[in-house]
Amino acid sequence: MSEAVDIADNDNKPGQRVMRIFENLNNCAIPRRAAVIAALAFGVAAMPLASLAAPAHGIAMYGEPALEPGFAHLPYADPDAPEGGSIRLAEPGGFDSLKPWVLKGNAAWGVGVHVAESLMIRSIDEPFTLYGLLAETVETAPDRAWVEFTLRPEARFSDGSPVTVEDVMWSYETLGTEGHPRYHGAWSRVASMEQTGERSIRFTFSEIDRELPLLMGLRPILKKAQWEGKDFAESSLEAPIGSGAYVIDRVDAGRSVTFRRNPDYWGKDLPVTQGLYNFDTIRYDYFGDANAMFEAFKAGEVTLWRELSAQRWATEFDFPAAARGEIVKTEIPNERPSGIMGLLMNTRNPIFADWRVRQAMIEMFNFRFINQTLNGGADPRIASYFSNSTLGMGEGAATGRVRELLEPFAADLPPGTLEGYVLPEGTERAMDRGAVRRALALMDEAGWWVQDGQMRNADGQPFAFEILLNQSGTAMRTSSETQQIVNIFIEALRPLGVTPRVTLLDSAQFIERTNNYQFDMTWYERGLSLSPGNEQRLYWGANGVTEPGTRNWMGMASPAAEAMIDTMLASEEAEDFTAAVQALDRILTAGRYVIPVSFSPVSRLAHAADLKFPEETPIYGDWPGFLPETWWQEAN
Repeated sequence: MSEAVDIADNDNKPGQRVMRIFENLNNCAIPRRAAVIAALAFGVAAMPLASLAAPAHGIAMYGEPALEPGFAHLPYADPDAPEGGSIRLAEPGGFDSLKPWVLKGNAAWGVGVHVAESLMIRSIDEPFTLYGLLAETVETAPDRAWVEFTLRPEARFSDGSPVTVEDVMWSYETLGTEGHPRYHGAWSRVASMEQTGERSIRFTFSEIDRELPLLMGLRPILKKAQWEGKDFAESSLEAPIGSGAYVIDRVDAGRSVTFRRNPDYWGKDLPVTQGLYNFDTIRYDYFGDANAMFEAFKAGEVTLWRELSAQRWATEFDFPAAARGEIVKTEIPNERPSGIMGLLMNTRNPIFADWRVRQAMIEMFNFRFINQTLNGGADPRIASYFSNSTLGMGEGAATGRVRELLEPFAADLPPGTLEGYVLPEGTERAMDRGAVRRALALMDEAGWWVQDGQMRNADGQPFAFEILLNQSGTAMRTSSETQQIVNIFIEALRPLGVTPRVTLLDSAQFIERTNNYQFDMTWYERGLSLSPGNEQRLYWGANGVTEPGTRNWMGMASPAAEAMIDTMLASEEAEDFTAAVQALDRILTAGRYVIPVSFSPVSRLAHAADLKFPEETPIYGDWPGFLPETWWQEAN
């Protein structure tokens, strides 16, 4: 479940945010958590789902929560962390809204993180476990056909008004019908929502889906009275009233937003908040591009920088503030999948509907040369969507339960799904002649060949397409980096008689076009967690072929993929769940929708020397809930 909190899917806003940094660390097991990871995430020991017979303090996808009732604090939070001070973070582009829960507008980053809360909070030290936040307890049926939450009596919005069952019910129905499409899928499977007590609410589901009770615990709870009589689906710069630890303090529309810690925060004494929310102020400044952001960091106007290039990490951090020790470098390990990142092909465009054409494009992308030229060859290539974890498809042919799940769809699966699929290695030279030969053969099979120096089909139609890029860059790549990658790729395509055109757009225009799938090829980034679930429908579900605002940018409509997602959600044992994810990984990877690039095996953070974080880092590492939540500023 990448939808760890409301905003984990809210990546309409590109930038250097925590929950969109998807690096994974090779061989960095944390011994004290090995048993938890083996049992809960990797399916080494298959365990039946627990049935909660009574109201409980938490809920896990498999087994029981790792933390017993009455725990003191989350294991990766320092309850003795000092409070006070500030942190200043940078974002590219701008914003025109303070409403991240709707499709319209480009919302300022941080509102969904710092202002709004959900009934439960996710522990990023476990693959998928929730503990009570606004909710005091959670209870679910043995088969998880329903879930019931009981609100804490002390829960309050920042204006002092109580958080009520009415607010919860309004929030769920409004988000599920008028909010961003990411909320619609789960809501469509709610058969009924009813108040069962003064502070209790029950959701009954129309189908058995073991993840739905957890998803219901993660929706943002908004104040009904603030939005009554207004069009909720419209973007707005009205500061939302939430129950979180921070309130919006200052807004300079499009340029900066500052959050101030609420001294009267209702939840400051809860076990799940001990050691969190330590800064008095959190400020996000917006810049035209990543270069301006980095210059602001070197000048001290921004106090933390997330470096995505191993080469720059090694060579460009000798500026004066770093030399004086005012800036320090930190690498944060993690144990999560690599996710997918690279150039995506939109199969809604007929020229990319054929897998052979997509494979030809992959052949012509000489990763080895690009990685060496731009990154010194330091970082490994993404091998599959869930690579670098046991959720990944692995090498060779599918076997056992994975093969059993895939075989009913064998006739419609692209080559390599069952047999095994490996990306081309590439060469150290700019031109990979072997790749050119393979690509020409594939294009010929698909009905395209070079005529008078240009790739055309039998009707004389040229093989032409546009590569759409965000001029502000993305979470994982600066604009200049993506342009460099694209420029090398375009040069490599010339022997095929193909010359794409490149279009650079500002963030707002880029979001508008990608939300409506108006592109041929574009840069794509998708982080994936150790607990994939219902959000996979939003990423790869067939509804996304026509429904705007999903993450199915490639336009895939795969009954096999949807069947694997169904199996994941219905699995009662971790082993079966893992097999379903591995099968899905094969379908996605062999589908050849994305030309993958490298991923960073660690998060590289350069920051002011007085910014600190706990020694114990969670298995998710630098992920939602870690920065700035667990950090603090050391007093001078």
